[in-house]
Amino acid sequence: MSVDRVKNYLARFSMQDRLMEFPVSSATVELAAKALGVESGRIAKTISFCREGGCILIVTAGDAKIDNAKFKAEFGFKAKMLKAEAVEPLTGYRIGGVCPFDNPPQAQVYCDVSLKRFETVFPAGGSESSCVSLSCDELFHLSDSMRWIDVCKNWEVT
Repeated sequence: MSVDRVKNYLARFSMQDRLMEFPVSSATVELAAKALGVESGRIAKTISFCREGGCILIVTAGDAKIDNAKFKAEFGFKAKMLKAEAVEPLTGYRIGGVCPFDNPPQAQVYCDVSLKRFETVFPAGGSESSCVSLSCDELFHLSDSMRWIDVCKNWEVT
């Protein structure tokens, strides 16, 4: 089970107690925010995109949307999400539980700056009913993120 994989991974950093499991689904931003009782922006959604030889996983704030122009400027190609049947083989997780932890080598993780406005964020924990409570710095390090990027829109603080 993927949630056990995440729990074991977090245990290497003595953070397994940060993993939460719910009796209800947390597979979407809205469901996760409801399960946790937090605003949707604090849900750290992991979006999977095609790249040559694998995939890119971008962790963004739950209320942010990918800006295609910014994505292309950052990566040099058009944003194309993975097809459903490619998600688990390339990320190691099923849709609804895709997370940025302990991914296969062909998955490169990036964190979007839309998350940085929150002290604590909640990425998925490997299943459709789990998440992990982390600071942005913890998320960046535990996800083995390549770097912070700015590829989102509709989240900016006014």
